[in-house]
Amino acid sequence: MDQIAIISDVHGNVTALQAVLDDIRERGITRIFCLGDIIGKGPGGDTAIDGVRTHCERVVQGNWDDFVSRESEFEAVKWHQQVAGEERLDYLSKLPFCIEFMMSGKFVRLFHASPRSLYERVQPWDELALRLSLFESSELCTEQREADIAGYGDVHNAFIQHLKGKTLFNAGSVGNPLDLTLASYVIMEGHYGETSTGPLNIQFVRVPYDIELEIQRAAVAEMPLLEPYMKELRTGQYRGLQK
Repeated sequence: MDQIAIISDVHGNVTALQAVLDDIRERGITRIFCLGDIIGKGPGGDTAIDGVRTHCERVVQGNWDDFVSRESEFEAVKWHQQVAGEERLDYLSKLPFCIEFMMSGKFVRLFHASPRSLYERVQPWDELALRLSLFESSELCTEQREADIAGYGDVHNAFIQHLKGKTLFNAGSVGNPLDLTLASYVIMEGHYGETSTGPLNIQFVRVPYDIELEIQRAAVAEMPLLEPYMKELRTGQYRGLQK
């Protein structure tokens, strides 16, 4: 069967990204999709973007990728813009909204936050109607049909739920997990592009990485908002940085 590694929310944490890419390579997986928020929060936005461009077959835009690629009055955003440089910011600004494909007879839609917006935040504990709406399409989607499987990032909490015969999952965060202090990604296994029903599996993977090395890199770079970043990486708890 085919395997797809789904990563999300790298947030400039190159230490975590490299650990995840190494784990994916060791498993022999060659197809990688990224669900956005490559830059922001962490110090290595330039290297993270280059790594995602090199290794990921398909990439969608996240909310950080969107607003960092626009003019901003915020000094922290300007710092990340300077690190990335104009060419990489142009790349971020042109990323597509979603990824859609068939796998083992199921229609799969992957996006950053919701099928309607890069900025709509849906948590696993939100009301059922809101979670069910993540299977819907919008004018931003390519296919105007409901998904059988919807996957996203944004909230930095990895989970899977089966809702009224459909499957909703969140890939968690590579670079800024807010559930466990381990980088997170998902493996989808099935028959890629196949419209006939077949086996399909969704597996969650947690990868340890050198958190203190990443913090040291951020300190050496004199990155803004270092203190909340350090606390989030060390505790896996939200400390007030925009997701």
